[in-house]
Amino acid sequence: MEPKPGAALDALEKVVRRLPLGEVRAGQRQMALEVERVLSSPPEAPSHLAVAAGTGTGKSFAYLVPALVSGSRVVVATATKALQDQLALKDLPLVAEALERPVSWAVLKGRSNYLCRQRLAELEQLGRQERIDLGGIAPTMAGDLPAGLAGEQVKRLVAFSQRTALGDRSELDFEPLAAAWGAVSVSAEECPGAKSCASGESCFAETARSLAAGADVVVVNHHLLGADLASAGQLLPEHDALVVDEAHELEDTLASSLGVDLTAGRLRGAAVSGRAGLGKLRQPAEDLVDNLLEAATRFELVLGRAPSTRLPAGLGGELGEVANLLLSRLGRLESALRKASGGEPGRSGDEAQQSLRALLGLASCREALEHCLGAGEETVVWVDGGERRSLRSAPLDVSPILKRLVFQKMPVVLTSATLPPGLAPRLGADPLAVSELDVGSPFDFQSNGLIYCAVDLPDPRRSGPAEAHEAMAELMEAAGGRTLALFTSFRAMDLAAAALRGRFDWPLYVQGERPKPALLQAFSDDESSCLFATMGFWQGVDVPGAALSLVIIDRLPFPRPDDPLFAARREAAGRAGFQQVDLPRAATLLAQGAGRLIRSAGDRGVVAVLDRRLATASYSGYLVRSLPRMRRTRDRQVALEFLRRLAKADGQEAAARFEVASDRVRDQDGSRRGRESPCA
Repeated sequence: MEPKPGAALDALEKVVRRLPLGEVRAGQRQMALEVERVLSSPPEAPSHLAVAAGTGTGKSFAYLVPALVSGSRVVVATATKALQDQLALKDLPLVAEALERPVSWAVLKGRSNYLCRQRLAELEQLGRQERIDLGGIAPTMAGDLPAGLAGEQVKRLVAFSQRTALGDRSELDFEPLAAAWGAVSVSAEECPGAKSCASGESCFAETARSLAAGADVVVVNHHLLGADLASAGQLLPEHDALVVDEAHELEDTLASSLGVDLTAGRLRGAAVSGRAGLGKLRQPAEDLVDNLLEAATRFELVLGRAPSTRLPAGLGGELGEVANLLLSRLGRLESALRKASGGEPGRSGDEAQQSLRALLGLASCREALEHCLGAGEETVVWVDGGERRSLRSAPLDVSPILKRLVFQKMPVVLTSATLPPGLAPRLGADPLAVSELDVGSPFDFQSNGLIYCAVDLPDPRRSGPAEAHEAMAELMEAAGGRTLALFTSFRAMDLAAAALRGRFDWPLYVQGERPKPALLQAFSDDESSCLFATMGFWQGVDVPGAALSLVIIDRLPFPRPDDPLFAARREAAGRAGFQQVDLPRAATLLAQGAGRLIRSAGDRGVVAVLDRRLATASYSGYLVRSLPRMRRTRDRQVALEFLRRLAKADGQEAAARFEVASDRVRDQDGSRRGRESPCA
């Protein structure tokens, strides 16, 4: 039965009444009505919505409620697995309780996020762990598990597998090393599928897929959405509509998901798996494994010398030669393994599973190389110059696949607190079928927030970080800690942490020292602490209240000039490259970073941008217009005084709360004594 028009608004009223404020906001109401309209559009002529919903709008309820009352199966794609968990564990249960009728939802993640029953069975039965590659450095084997921390973590993961119902990595209370998690999980490329796996009937990943197949709302992340598109719709259940939250990230995430990423470590892992998969027939093909390992080492050396620029067709030069050599040697080992697998009927179940997994790993590496060697003008191929050097590719334009597989087939809602104009048509939607909407924010940014641009600091592109570190220290001192410092690189973050750690009494947490949820929890719990982080924390971080009164942004978040993918996009845009590629991305990320400050109506504080270009560059007006409508200053003393007054006021409020709590305790104690003593 079709829901009646306005049913979403009635349901939204029921949901919001259960919240502390208990009032549907105007922007939330407007957004919910538009989402309801779009979700009811016919599949043969779907409508689409791009809605900017500022902080405090309540946008998750504004799309979840219409999705659940629409009668359609809706996929909701978020930017991160953390946001997936928030929707599934907090928002959707509240909506379901308020609607007072049966609704179902499921979270679906990539296969490598779940424990693998088969890998666990092999650990238990064989009493050992296959050699694990750590980017080219294999751990020492001692007994039945990798030595040291990785081995201890594997034991903890095995114990976790015996008590978990979901097998989801996000349930862990620690962040496992890659080697440890790799010992008990498989990638999508390695998995043979439930029908071909001895443990397929009890597979955690398949259980999650089964739950998703029957759910009204399926919550995924952008990466899994991209993987589904790359597989032509083989990963997600059939669905009628798509909602993309944090949609400003979708283009870059899909570009990554629709490309390949090949490292020497992955090749070595495929070779080692091939050796294990050969079983008793290992010796005749031992040379094939050694040859592949030797070629992987050459590949690593060539990657180390290659510049991080776009590669020509066929990869060219030495890299092209070693890629073709790898292709040949992968094929030979793959053929030998297929022959061994088919010619030994007496092999055990675990050996057969190892062979199948090895075949899939070899085929995946071969296909990645074939993709890069055969890439055309529409694909960018380059060497990633990070610490883990790799051969990467990405489509120059993701709109053709989105147009064909998404926008032409179903209604789509794109939403974010910061949504660039024209995003939906750029991603492949018919401009005539798209409605754009900005519902604003209910928060009083003008009264509660201040943006400080450090024009007194030198240009960060041409100077060292020492002066910026001193400015950070001064601002953090005035704020009494309570600082989230956002950096555009790990190197900048680490330098700042090394320079400032130990100068103050309060804790300083740094990204990478704990899992992200644990870091945010520690930062929220200690109102004087500071947290230093990089791009993963510029968005999706919600720390309302007194624990956060200062957000520091070390520099404007422009993409690196030598980033091959962005360079190719600039080239395609011609003279308008900076305006069409760099500036919109920097504006969106800057607004996202600044948006971490005010997360509730009572939040107050300062956003300090330590990059003078925000005030002095010719494009500064464009960037400033993307920011929340706070007061602005170039005077550091104004920012410091604002923070000091805020710290003092918050301290007085905390003291008042303590006094009230103490009075209540005294009253309760006195009342209790009065009841117990006849002399009172």
